[in-house]
Amino acid sequence: MSANTTSTNPVVQAVVSGAAPPQARMAAARGLLPVPQDVMLELLVALRADADAEVARAADETLAAQEPAALHGVASTPETAPAVLAYLASRPGIARELQESLALNASTPDEAMAALASATQEGGVLELISVNQQRLIRAPAIIDAVLANPARTADAERRVRETRREFFEKERGAQQVADEMRARGLGAAAEFFEAAESFGEEAAISLDDAWLIAQHIEVSDADIDDSWLPAERLEDLIEETFEQRQAAAERLVAEASAEGGGAAPERIALIRRIMLMKVKDRIKLAMKGDREARSILIRDPNKVVAQAVINNPRITDQEVEGIAAMRTVSDEVLRVIAMNRGWARQYPIILNLARNPRTPLPTSMGLLIRLYTKDLKSLSQNRNVPDAVRRQALRIATTRGQ
Repeated sequence: MSANTTSTNPVVQAVVSGAAPPQARMAAARGLLPVPQDVMLELLVALRADADAEVARAADETLAAQEPAALHGVASTPETAPAVLAYLASRPGIARELQESLALNASTPDEAMAALASATQEGGVLELISVNQQRLIRAPAIIDAVLANPARTADAERRVRETRREFFEKERGAQQVADEMRARGLGAAAEFFEAAESFGEEAAISLDDAWLIAQHIEVSDADIDDSWLPAERLEDLIEETFEQRQAAAERLVAEASAEGGGAAPERIALIRRIMLMKVKDRIKLAMKGDREARSILIRDPNKVVAQAVINNPRITDQEVEGIAAMRTVSDEVLRVIAMNRGWARQYPIILNLARNPRTPLPTSMGLLIRLYTKDLKSLSQNRNVPDAVRRQALRIATTRGQ
């Protein structure tokens, strides 16, 4: 079949390929062949480029004489040949209804859509074109055409600019940052930013801030294990708004500022940038980040993020010992620490868990039998732990004394 037509009709193929005699090609150019309307239009469009100037001129004249109603039906049909749709889109002075049909037809070629977006004087048509984000992503020339058209409406401009920012400027900027990080030997950070969702957005943080966070990423993707992530209800667990992220950032900044003499400006800046990231990125950073990043994210109000910290392969026993004593950490984190065989064999960790009022009651009660008598006696007088823990600690200590 000729590359210039999609018709399987052997007569059409012969005409378009040049195999048909000149008389047949001229008859086709004048619209005299007994073929359906859509096939005839495909023939005429192909014959406009015929080597015989007379045939090409006749095809142009026949196309110009087509009834608008017939063209409208062809423009709205997905089965219409792309070459015909491209011709209609480039045809000057076509009615608004015909332009709208072309804009809504998924078979209209992207190049033709860009030409229509450039030439139309109808703002409503540009709005229809701008709604099809998938096409805009596939053919960014359409975005340029809409933005260059003085007839564009505010809505059309807003949509195409949002698509450009989200799928081109953001992606290109993030990739450039990732490439430069890899060139500087920051492979783990490059992996993180290639998949991150939080950068280059107006509502989140800038790509410039990525460099600050990059200094705190030390674990490669190959070294992390995310099999612990809850498969069920994960989207519910990680859903949050920008306002919630902002409030969490300010709370952590306030806590850091209240600790022993206040926090350094560099740490406050890091807290804000990390906590303004989307939750999926914070989960990933919790598993890939260094000690400083972990110390921030363990305080994250989202328990999935905090749990990701203790699944970081670089976390140390000393860090876990400190986390076990924290009274702002998620009770789920404390429960998971207690279930870890390696950490549960270390006395300072289980002592801190038993002392921590945030530790789930069944977990605390199960740890008491493993404490020294002197620590049990101290715990039995600790008003910060639940009454049940104090009573059980006293009971065990008394039994040992007897």
